[in-house]
Amino acid sequence: MAETSTGTGLPRGFRGAEQGWPELRRIPRPPRRLPLLGDVLGSSRRTPLQDTLRYGRRLGPIFRRKAFGREFVFVWGADLVADLADESRFAKHVGLGVANLRPVAGDGLFTAYNHEPNWQLAHDVLAPGFSREAMEGYHAMMLAVAGRLTDHWDRELAAGRAVDVPGDMTKLTLETIARTGFGHDFGSFERARPHPFVTAMVGTLTYAQQLNALPFPRLMRAAARRNAADIAYLNRTVDDLVRARRTASGDGDLLDRMLDTAHPETGERLPERNVRRQVITFLVAGHETTSGALSFALHYLARHPDVAARARAEVDHVWGGAGVPGYDQVAKLRYVRRVLDESLRLWPTAPAFAREARQDTVLAGTHPMRRGAWTLVLTPMLHRDPAVWGADAERFDPDRFEARAVRSRPPHTFKPFGTGARACIGRQFALHEATLVLGLLLRRYELRPDPDYRLRVAERLTLMPEGLRLHLERRTATGTVAPAREPDEAASELRCPVRGAGD
Repeated sequence: MAETSTGTGLPRGFRGAEQGWPELRRIPRPPRRLPLLGDVLGSSRRTPLQDTLRYGRRLGPIFRRKAFGREFVFVWGADLVADLADESRFAKHVGLGVANLRPVAGDGLFTAYNHEPNWQLAHDVLAPGFSREAMEGYHAMMLAVAGRLTDHWDRELAAGRAVDVPGDMTKLTLETIARTGFGHDFGSFERARPHPFVTAMVGTLTYAQQLNALPFPRLMRAAARRNAADIAYLNRTVDDLVRARRTASGDGDLLDRMLDTAHPETGERLPERNVRRQVITFLVAGHETTSGALSFALHYLARHPDVAARARAEVDHVWGGAGVPGYDQVAKLRYVRRVLDESLRLWPTAPAFAREARQDTVLAGTHPMRRGAWTLVLTPMLHRDPAVWGADAERFDPDRFEARAVRSRPPHTFKPFGTGARACIGRQFALHEATLVLGLLLRRYELRPDPDYRLRVAERLTLMPEGLRLHLERRTATGTVAPAREPDEAASELRCPVRGAGD
């Protein structure tokens, strides 16, 4: 396999903890280690991350686990993570589940190895696509897609049904990145089942997660065949999209930049195969993580009516009687943004990132690391470090992100988008989209939770609330709750600037 460098089948750049950490024995590990199997007692293939978080709570801010002959070092202490954020000594490490995505995403922005040139080329070419000017251009399309969501939710409300929050947020964010970035409409809200692109995407993410948990990939032959079919479908879909664009001009979106823009200094252009990989990267990463963030935020808003009331009051005050909010009005929703940040603190939907040593070094002055040694930062545990967030770090409290509180915390303690030069290029896009959508939903609905629901977190490399459904009540223009209306009367207040509501 081209992505591996040795006969072991391990991803290029992989280095076992035994090789990279000279004083590994000093790092705590679980007490009940089994020969050959390692630290797998009580572990679940479905929730490997949450299992590791439980170990982290018991073992401390740096610990190790062994599974089927491979030893891994995990870090979550704020002082250790701050040291790992030093770009002069550490860089992104592509390993574990991320490397498992390389058959589909290759040297795309998220999955490229540091030595591969196309990630820097793509970053430099695409960065202007996330400028303020570009973001203002995306705003109207974000509103149009949100209108399709609220039309759908109005119909569900009129029929007396609870809404499928993760499913609908996935539809919303897929359509948003597809339309703003690539001028494509998947028709997600007109489908009774998820678009096949979503099914294939979830399949590849789940397969990548499963590869981490199984010692012998040969045992997954049927799953490997399904994964190959999923990858082929993703490739065909994107190839068709790119082919159509080459015959018709776009409006300067991300795809146009990929196809037509040369690097401002070198004049290089993205190779054709890399264009496909970047499109897949944006379609997958650009909607999967944002849909999870919105879903967790809506869960917490429904469970904390006092927080929802305060956020809704801010929306009513800032947006006033405007039919649709302007671009600048979204940034003024400071409390809504705090709700989003606090949700990302507790459940960052990209829950880990890996760092490797650029040269021999000593982590936080205590743990020697050889060049190439790496560790996985557990972001949910970093975001719960009681030394930073207090003894009540498990409690949902958006005021942790009040400006004074943020200034009082040390740097590198909130990392939902990764760190350094390889941090998420689309984070401002995601934050604007998510804040806008939360504002629109709060202004339009009261959110009622199912009293019997208990948060369950599904893992497919990213995190998502599992089985989350909410009941809705429609608000009136005066802020009171209105009775449900028939579907034909419940047209969205948002209108597509080109076509009518419902298109």
